[in-house]
Amino acid sequence: MKGSETSQMNIKTFKGGVHPPHAKFTKDKPIEKARLPEKVIIPLQQHIGAPCEPVVSVGDNIKVGQKIGEPKGFVSAPVHSSVSGKVVAIETHPHPIGSDVLSVVIESDGKDEVFEGVKPYGDLDSLTADDIKNLIRESGIVGMGGATFPTQVKLSPPPDKKIDTVIINGAECEPYLTADHRLMLEKPENIIFGLKAIMKALGVENGYIGIEDNKPDAIEKLSKLAEQENNIKVVVLRTKYPQGGEKQLIYAITGREVPSGGLPMEVGAVVQNVGTTNAIATAIKTGMPLIERVLTVTGSGVKQPKNMLVRIGTPFKEVIEQCGGFNGTPGKVIMGGPMMGLAQSSVEVPVIKGTSGILVLTKQDAKMFEPRPCIKCARCVDACPAYLLPTRLAHFSEKAMWDEAEEYNALDCIECGSCSFVCPAKIPLVQRIRLAKSQIIAKRKKK
Repeated sequence: MKGSETSQMNIKTFKGGVHPPHAKFTKDKPIEKARLPEKVIIPLQQHIGAPCEPVVSVGDNIKVGQKIGEPKGFVSAPVHSSVSGKVVAIETHPHPIGSDVLSVVIESDGKDEVFEGVKPYGDLDSLTADDIKNLIRESGIVGMGGATFPTQVKLSPPPDKKIDTVIINGAECEPYLTADHRLMLEKPENIIFGLKAIMKALGVENGYIGIEDNKPDAIEKLSKLAEQENNIKVVVLRTKYPQGGEKQLIYAITGREVPSGGLPMEVGAVVQNVGTTNAIATAIKTGMPLIERVLTVTGSGVKQPKNMLVRIGTPFKEVIEQCGGFNGTPGKVIMGGPMMGLAQSSVEVPVIKGTSGILVLTKQDAKMFEPRPCIKCARCVDACPAYLLPTRLAHFSEKAMWDEAEEYNALDCIECGSCSFVCPAKIPLVQRIRLAKSQIIAKRKKK
C-alpha cells in the first residue's frame, strides 16, 4: 500500500464529536528554538507510572543528556538533564498536573556541553527490535500528546496480544495547538523514520499516519515520502474533535472498535503521537534522550504566539516572556489546549515532556467558562464519542456516588471535553467525570 487516501469518499471519521473553532493562529509560524534557560526545574515524574529516584546529588556538575533520574518500575521512564551546569537543589516543586513533585533544580553554566555517553545508535537496519525498545526506554521517551505513557511499555505488549497495525496520530484536533502540524512540515523524514522504527520494534507490517483534512500541506508532504515505502499509508481524516483520541482514531482508520474498558492492543493496534515519533527518530539518529520538545504558545493573552523548541524544565513564565509576554492581565493559563488542557495556578511550573502547548486566555475569554444550571438539553450525550451519559456521570460525581459512576462506565470517558464544549450552561462536565474516575481507580487499588 502506498500514498494517501484523499478523495472525499475516503475521508475517515467516527460517531459523535464536536466542531470547536480551530483558532490555529500559529499554523504558519515555523518552529523557533527557545533561548537556553538560566535554570531548569526537572520533575522526576513526567510520566504515568512509578516516579524516578535521583541519581545525582546537590553540587554535582552535569551535562546535557546525562541521566538524573532512574526509574524503579516497569511502567516508568528515566529523566535526563536538559542543560549543562550544577545541581543546586533536589526538592519538591509545583508540577503542571497540580501536585508537588520531587524535582532536580539545575543552574545552567551556559556552555550547553553534551554528555560523553550521548552517541548515535547507528542505522535502523542494524538495530534489533529489542535494541529499539531498550534505547527508547533509556532515552526516557513517553507519549508526548499529553498522556505521557512510557513508550517502551506500549511497545511491549503481552505475548497473547498480536499487534498488526501502528498508527501515528497526526490529527492534532485540539484547538489552538499547531506543534504537531509544524513537526510534520519541518521534520517529515523523522516522522517516517520513527514510524519505521516503531514498526520494527513490534514486528508490524502495516503503518498509518492519520492527518485531519485541515492540514493539506502536511498531507501532501508526508504522502510523497510514504509513496517511497511499501507499507506506510497516509490516511486523511475528517476535521472533527476528538479525531485524535486513540479509540476514535483506530475506528476511523481500521474500522475496529476498542471494547469498553479495553486498550488498543485488544484490537491489534498501537497508536503513537507525532511528537513521540520524532523523539524516537532523534534518539536513534543522534543518541540524545528526550530533553526538549516542540510546543505551541498561543491565545489572546499572549502578545506573540509561536511554535517553540523548548528545553524540559524551563519555567512557563520564561517561555511566555520569549513570546512577548502577557497581552494585558491573563484570565487563565492552560497547559495544553482548551478542551483537554489543565489550568495552572502559577507560571513558575516547568515545561515537562507532556507539555504540548501553553494557552493564555484573557479575562474576557476566560468568562466563557463560567457555569450555570443544567437545562436538560442532552447535547452532551449526542456529542460524546464514547457513548456515555455525561450529565448522569457528573451528577454521580457531585454526590460522591462512585459505585454508580463506575456502573455507568465512567472509566470509558476519554476526557476529551466535547461534553463541556457543547454544554450551553458551561458546566465543567469533564472535570467532574475526571474526579469520579480518580475515585474509582483509587477504590480499585485499595481492593
